Amino acid sequence: MKKHTQTIMISASIIALFGSAVAYAESAGHSAVGDEVIAEQRAKLIEATAGKGFGPQSPRDLTVVDGANGIDFGDAPDFAVMNLCNIHFHEGAEHRGGEFTTYIGNGDGQGYGTGFKYDGTLSEAELAPVDYAVGSTEHGTLEPGDTIEIHYVHSTADVKPGPTLGSCLNESVGNPQLRVEGFVYVLVNDDSAADLTKLNLVSQDSGKWQAPNMPADAGAAVSYDGSTTGPSYNEAGSPFQVTWNVHTEVTKVSIGSVAKWLAENEFDEDHAHGVRNLVGEPTLISKIN
Repeated sequence: MKKHTQTIMISASIIALFGSAVAYAESAGHSAVGDEVIAEQRAKLIEATAGKGFGPQSPRDLTVVDGANGIDFGDAPDFAVMNLCNIHFHEGAEHRGGEFTTYIGNGDGQGYGTGFKYDGTLSEAELAPVDYAVGSTEHGTLEPGDTIEIHYVHSTADVKPGPTLGSCLNESVGNPQLRVEGFVYVLVNDDSAADLTKLNLVSQDSGKWQAPNMPADAGAAVSYDGSTTGPSYNEAGSPFQVTWNVHTEVTKVSIGSVAKWLAENEFDEDHAHGVRNLVGEPTLISKIN
């Protein structure tokens, strides 16, 4: 079915804003950038957003409750009355807080090799290498011990789950409310750990698309007003408004199940996305109530 030109344009914008089309530069093949590169990216973000009226940005340090961004918008409804529209994840936690406060490093300056990792200790068995590729080799594979932040994206539009964040829109609603339930997982070589294919199972409940097996024991969640994420917005503001609910405890997930989910899922996801630099400028973050 043909889509209206306006809807196509909006869909393309939101896909880009979540970093779905960001090209991958494998960290292992590039030297980590220096602090000055990250500082320059932060300065460009501040310059690009100053006086432009951008709303609060994401990701952020969840332990910092103060924020000076004055753009206020209504919280999206509870996810149970919204439609799950997309699931994707990032290599390294984009947010900092809870059990994920250890900085991985600056990475390659393009979103890989950075973010935050699980603070806990894993056993030798959990960290044992696997003899198969986890994810697309073109974009870089995952290993036991890696931390990921997974985003279960929900929309108030009448949509069904699908590839890219364009699935969160339809022709009738060009500006739906968006909510992300964010969880941090650490990958382990243990088939008895949580199974990503089960965690990401999609079904309908009372007419709404849901991911009913999202972890129920991932600790208290921090809720705040923010935006879309992704490393393509290290130097530019995101104009989209998102209600975030980020859970603070880390779940151990079988790396074998991650490989299985990446090999076949309704979202066409075959690799981990990069992360956006943590946003800390007070004028760019909201106050957490």
